[in-house]
Amino acid sequence: MTVVKVVELVGESKSGWEDAVKNAVADAAKTIDNITGVEINNLTANVANGSIVEYKANVKIAFGVKGR
Repeated sequence: MTVVKVVELVGESKSGWEDAVKNAVADAAKTIDNITGVEINNLTANVANGSIVEYKANVKIAFGVKGR
């Protein structure tokens, strides 16, 4: 039986929500093996002087847990 663990993360980008998601996955992959999927839960942004200055993506990353 395969066990999958899910962690919640926030990715950030100065250029867009897609990059924010990609950044979250790339950063997670530095310490998490066997990533199998990502779910986007929420997209937000910081605004300054009427313009978006930072995009944020709340995501859930799924990965397989290695058996003993």
